[in-house]
Amino acid sequence: MASSFNPVGVIGAGSFGTAIANVLARNAAVLLYSRRPEVVQAINQTRMHNGVQILEGVTATNDLEEIARNCTLIMPILPSNHFRSMMQALGPYLRPHHMVIHGTKGFDLRGLEEEDLDRSDILISRAHVRTMSEVVQEESSVVRVGCLSGPNLAAEIMAGQPAATLVGSRFREVIQAGQQALNSNRFHVFGSYDLLGAELAGALKNIIALGSGVLGGLGLGRNIQGLLIARGLAEMVYFGKSLGASSQAFIGVAGIGDLVATATSTNSRNYSFGVRLAKGETAAEIRANMPELAEGVRTLKIARLLARHYKLHVPITDMLYAFVYEQYPIEKALEYLMSYPYAVDVDFL
Repeated sequence: MASSFNPVGVIGAGSFGTAIANVLARNAAVLLYSRRPEVVQAINQTRMHNGVQILEGVTATNDLEEIARNCTLIMPILPSNHFRSMMQALGPYLRPHHMVIHGTKGFDLRGLEEEDLDRSDILISRAHVRTMSEVVQEESSVVRVGCLSGPNLAAEIMAGQPAATLVGSRFREVIQAGQQALNSNRFHVFGSYDLLGAELAGALKNIIALGSGVLGGLGLGRNIQGLLIARGLAEMVYFGKSLGASSQAFIGVAGIGDLVATATSTNSRNYSFGVRLAKGETAAEIRANMPELAEGVRTLKIARLLARHYKLHVPITDMLYAFVYEQYPIEKALEYLMSYPYAVDVDFL
């Protein structure tokens, strides 16, 4: 299906950005932005990037103004801790006619520095946390924003395996633009008007995937993994409600669909991070040689602080934080979770 958005801009040449660029290239020309000139040169000359063949319809650039000048539809896909600085660089070139659909699953901090997350006296509420769509609107004149959410393991997409995603937006034309640009016989795009719910689900599921990786690294079985995923979904809903989303947003492709995929696959960075933690590596050691950010490690800090502010009962988040950042023994954490007095199974619908 040819797209009327031609070319489409993708900002970020990481694994997911590269995968989406190739998916888009089946329907339209693509401008793929990387800030590294050597990456741009390699893509354009060799048609390869990180061992992946880049389709002919993709042209790499390190010029953000070129992206804004030529592309009405732009998809930023980069780590959450770099998202605002990228938007501050891109924002002056954007106009209200642009559409932005981001693929970043994490949070931005407003009025705080990253180091503040480690302070014992810090308090964080919704006023300090921004979704990526909110960052787009704060740093540009763009009104029509959306997000990509759902089970999007880049390695499987690159291998041509069947997959689906969800475009969340308050604007029907944004959802339709994402569907027109991305839909193919191997990649299906659902739509949702609950933008906040889709963004929160995409960010929060990474915490549970991290915990699932810890279980995998310990050699534990599917029973406990299934329990973690089910109770983890409940914690995601509690967080979502406290931040203004509905519970329905988490019972779909962007919620349970993405959670199951990310919490059970070795292709998931968050799952793999958890496996390595359980095998004895420290978070600092893993970050030093992991090529891309495992968003759940950063989101875990933010979620714990939000839980303290809103007085949420989130034992999985609490125990994961204690294990990852406070060297709490994982055996004691598991014992605590197994004996935690849950009142009822499902109490959020």
